[in-house]
Amino acid sequence: MRRRSIRGFVLAAAAAAIVSLGAAQAQPDVIARALADPARPAADKARDPERHPGQLLLWAGVKAGDRVGEYMPGGGYFTRILSKTVGPAGKVYAYVPAEIVKIAPKYLTDAQSLAADPSLANVVTSSDTNAKFSAPEPLDLVWTSQNYHDLHGKFAPPGTASAFNAAVFKALKPGGTYVVIDHAALPSSGLKGAAEQHRIAKAAAIEEIQQAGFVLEGESSLLTNPNDPLTASVFDPSIRGKTDQFALKFKKPR
Repeated sequence: MRRRSIRGFVLAAAAAAIVSLGAAQAQPDVIARALADPARPAADKARDPERHPGQLLLWAGVKAGDRVGEYMPGGGYFTRILSKTVGPAGKVYAYVPAEIVKIAPKYLTDAQSLAADPSLANVVTSSDTNAKFSAPEPLDLVWTSQNYHDLHGKFAPPGTASAFNAAVFKALKPGGTYVVIDHAALPSSGLKGAAEQHRIAKAAAIEEIQQAGFVLEGESSLLTNPNDPLTASVFDPSIRGKTDQFALKFKKPR
């Protein structure tokens, strides 16, 4: 009886440790502090109710110490949050594709300004072609928000998305996470809306990302909007800031 009791205690302790580990990985307190950071621009905080950054980072599993590659940081909305969440032991590699820099240099200078901010000392900026996406060390996570469709934009030659996804796969650690958030298009439109409407059909994105070897692990409905007709440009005043968006989480197999 005593042996059974000891064995039961050991098993219970192991189970508790597993539960505790899962809770530690989520780190909602770390994410909450990142969102509350007084250095975040007021304009960024004003967008939080529509972009749900805390819930998305929690869903994605971002944690302190992570190495994150961010494709197209833009004005740095997610860059700042990711930086504070991964903390001083982590890194955020902000990647601006050369194809975009060629037509809009501001995207690179904005990213360089972020990296020059002393409060974002763990942010590193780099730029090369989409096909050469990489980081100086294996990544735990690659994150892109509202930019995946650009891989099928006017500046992108055929095969750009496939080459980029292959580069992301190579840059990630085994078991690493690839998060893709983008504006949804009509399911029947496939890739057709990418250049004009800046949208992409979710199924089309899933198919080509899986072709690179990724496994679809989950999907979040945080950014869905059933009132979006899915046909207007995302910059149309009637829908701007209120588009229906999908959020997909892929894994690189171990």
